[in-house]
Amino acid sequence: MVGFCKLLILAAALIWGFGFVVMKDTVAVIPPAWLLGIRFTATGLILTVVFLKRMRATFTREYLLFGVVLGIMLFLAFWVQTIGLVSTTPGKNAFLTASYVVLVPFIYWIVLRRRPTAYNIVAAAICIVGIGFVSLQESLTIGPGEALTILSAVFFGVHIVFVSKWSDRCDVLVLTVYQFLVAGVCGLAIGAGFETLPPSSVLGETSFLFNMGYLIIFSSCLALAFQNFALKYVPPAQAALFLSTEAVFGALFSVLLHGEVLTLRLVTGFCLILVAIVVSETFPLKEAPWHKRPKGLQKGPRMAQEAEPTQEEAPGRHGRRPR
Repeated sequence: MVGFCKLLILAAALIWGFGFVVMKDTVAVIPPAWLLGIRFTATGLILTVVFLKRMRATFTREYLLFGVVLGIMLFLAFWVQTIGLVSTTPGKNAFLTASYVVLVPFIYWIVLRRRPTAYNIVAAAICIVGIGFVSLQESLTIGPGEALTILSAVFFGVHIVFVSKWSDRCDVLVLTVYQFLVAGVCGLAIGAGFETLPPSSVLGETSFLFNMGYLIIFSSCLALAFQNFALKYVPPAQAALFLSTEAVFGALFSVLLHGEVLTLRLVTGFCLILVAIVVSETFPLKEAPWHKRPKGLQKGPRMAQEAEPTQEEAPGRHGRRPR
């Protein structure tokens, strides 16, 4: 079972990696906010049907509040990332986005005053060098697409920290559904107010429908189900290592399908960011007991994979950002 679950995690990473190329093609047809609005609304409605019983059992003001806050965070992260993708390659977008993993311990320090470990600091230093190789142009400036992608990584990191903070009190799967619905509403609202929706003839094209179907069914629903099921059986450190290949698949598909040229500098940067992710996610972090529960905080319903973590686990290790 463990071997099969590892394959499921790898399949999820592959699906999400291919999703960067699909997003690049889709955002060339439909503006970012409309794209995310349609994608997340459809995903949220599908997951509502699947988890309706659980949502009814947890329909409280607290869940709604957390869902709205996390949904807005999630939309901002994906919106900035998607706008950045317009002017950068899927491979760069994939690796720069993945740097959120290295940022999480430091954001966690700012929010909850729990210091990062030496491993986190080393990982951050490696990641910064890698980002420089990927992002800096010959003029030592960062292009707008790369800058926006790095900013989206910060948003993703903040989102993960608050998911970690509230996961002890809530069913994370239910929160995920609320997040998708809220993010979808944000996208539709901003799209209706500030963007022009392409004509129905364009939206009815087979290629566009395939891309949206892939993002909704595969990237947002199926891969999420693979991850959630597999994390019940695969240790978090091993799961993190497999999930980190998402960026590798993103770069690979960008080269094969989008014509991205891999220079020595770009490959060096990709390798450094990947090393930073592995160091941050898989090294034992005994110096920082990330999940010590504050006194008086009761443990609420959680996902099956959200079992009580050990001191070796860092925030965000169980649940990745919703795709």
